[in-house]
Amino acid sequence: MFNIGDKVVYPMHGAGVIEAIEEKEILGEKHKYYIMRIPTNNMKIMVPINNVEEVGIRQVVSDEEIDEVFKVLKGSKSKMPANWNHRYRVNLEKIKSGNIFQVAEVVRNLSLREREKGLSTGERRMLENAKQILISEIVLCKNIGVDEAGKLIEQAFN
Repeated sequence: MFNIGDKVVYPMHGAGVIEAIEEKEILGEKHKYYIMRIPTNNMKIMVPINNVEEVGIRQVVSDEEIDEVFKVLKGSKSKMPANWNHRYRVNLEKIKSGNIFQVAEVVRNLSLREREKGLSTGERRMLENAKQILISEIVLCKNIGVDEAGKLIEQAFN
């Protein structure tokens, strides 16, 4: 159970802060929801409390874990499928996992591939989405701005 003010991660959307816990009636049934705001894009999400585990919501990682994320970003590219469709599905599963280290792997691998060979439109979109997820968690963990978090990621590749 999370509380108002907790910093949490919603896989595929990013990190945010629980602003409220509300009871809503939808289709004749009352359910409690976490009202979560993702600061990087100011998106507001309602998450049914009874679906939290199924969705994979977790606490934002610690400062030490963020340091490990930057080690992943600075690491060498993992072996990836040559077929773009298979590669896309593998990367999508990593993003859906909600595991920050797997999201960092996707950002690293696609960023390096973009510099070497370029990316398809779909993979470029996936890279941007994965970066935004990563940035949102860095912003909340380190209490820095979006631009600064983006620069930290870019510096990891230089």
